[in-house]
Amino acid sequence: MVYRRIPCAFMRGGTSKALVFRRDDLPADTSEWPPLFLAAMGSPDPSGRQLDGMGGGVSSLSKVCVVGPSSRPDADLDYSFFQIGIKDDLVDTSGNCGNMSSAIGPFALDEGFAPPCSGDMATIRIHNTNTSKIIVSRFPVEDGKAAVSGSQSIDGVAGTGAPIRLEFLDPGGAGTGRLLPAGEAESDLQVPGLGIIRATMIDAANPCVFVEAQSIGKLGIELPSTLDDDHACLAALESVRRSAAVAMGIAPNEDEAGRVPSIPKVAIVSKPTDYITISGRMIGREDHEISVRMISMGIPHRAVPLTGALCLAVAVRTPGTLPHRLAGTHDGSIRAGHPSGTLEVDAEVTERDGQPHATHCAVYRTARRLFEGHVLVPGADG
Repeated sequence: MVYRRIPCAFMRGGTSKALVFRRDDLPADTSEWPPLFLAAMGSPDPSGRQLDGMGGGVSSLSKVCVVGPSSRPDADLDYSFFQIGIKDDLVDTSGNCGNMSSAIGPFALDEGFAPPCSGDMATIRIHNTNTSKIIVSRFPVEDGKAAVSGSQSIDGVAGTGAPIRLEFLDPGGAGTGRLLPAGEAESDLQVPGLGIIRATMIDAANPCVFVEAQSIGKLGIELPSTLDDDHACLAALESVRRSAAVAMGIAPNEDEAGRVPSIPKVAIVSKPTDYITISGRMIGREDHEISVRMISMGIPHRAVPLTGALCLAVAVRTPGTLPHRLAGTHDGSIRAGHPSGTLEVDAEVTERDGQPHATHCAVYRTARRLFEGHVLVPGADG
């Protein structure tokens, strides 16, 4: 037995980090990928720390991306996302990671997957294989490579970087095929142990279910550490998530829904109010249009998953939804208040054949290549 050395880059995208592989550096047989990714990340780890791998013990730091030639004529490349379990051996491909999507354009340009850029801005069309959707990535270029330095800042990440604009085209139905997979903008959801809960189930960028914080006895401005310690609340939100998975057609029953923990994402939302962030900063009610606390892979997110924020933006723009009722109607971008600060997102929802239709949603992020080289996977033949 010797180490298997696999070329890769370790990148931050938004508020997430992941190992990023070139498709041709991985085994041709994709059935070999899951054990390889698990070993590289240090999973499964009963202690939840992933000390024997590259993972960081939370869902936002336990991710893998694979980039390869495009399988579609309307895209420059294919990008596949893998959410890696921490305490278990789950390798989940049911949804995309919006934060890591911001790293894919710069990686592709620097690795030669995208056409060389002669100007000072790159525009790269990314085919996300998880959702079969197109993401347009626009970012500045220096000497033919993705720029790193810039004035763009994002809450949850120290410092600034070059701005990366992501446009998710036609994001509706990314996981279920329909923007409103339950058929209505707001529904009564029958949840075991809780009874009937009013919820919005919407599928844009990734499927999500939104419930009002007050309906489960919360304020909607709790810090992740508070929610971490509230096991009853986490259990209730998992029950909501599983019931929504059935109602949205993602799973045939709640037991099966438990085997796909990444979708739908579940979040509590509330009207804007003053709150304190993880870093101790005050966010005023005038600084955001809606508050969100989202659960990712059973763990309260320290910020907000980007695809969850994009889905929230679409929900705010869709009349009749719970987020629309809480945020109200207004022009301009939507500022979502989350535990680390705020995130500015935008979305356009029109009407098609009498039904709401999401044409696009957009956000600015930053990304950075942290190192490049080889990841060493133990227990594999060289």
